[in-house]
Amino acid sequence: MESPTPPTLPPPTVSQDEKTLGIVMHVLCLIGFPIIGPLVIWLMKKDQSPYLDAQGRELLNFQISYLLYGFAAFLLCFVFIGLLLLPVIVVATIILTIIGIVRAAEGQVYRFPLTIRLL
Repeated sequence: MESPTPPTLPPPTVSQDEKTLGIVMHVLCLIGFPIIGPLVIWLMKKDQSPYLDAQGRELLNFQISYLLYGFAAFLLCFVFIGLLLLPVIVVATIILTIIGIVRAAEGQVYRFPLTIRLL
């Protein structure tokens, strides 16, 4: 006998202001404020919006992780492996940030791949 599937809860609604701030957090990463920009918005809004709290945590974890990967690739430049890894990390960071912008515009939190969960 099959057990009935539990009813699924509708996803919480995300306001347009929350979506906009989620997009701004990602865009700040692209224009040169990869950690400070999202950190400021996250610290101001994390207690007011569960969506922005999750968005900020995910984005900060992503930026810190890829900064560490970039630093490791820089160190590996001395043995020439980093010369291949560093451009890949830079391109991946840009592409994944753009995907994050699209998901933030949809009101979703994007789980970035290969991210160390620090926060």
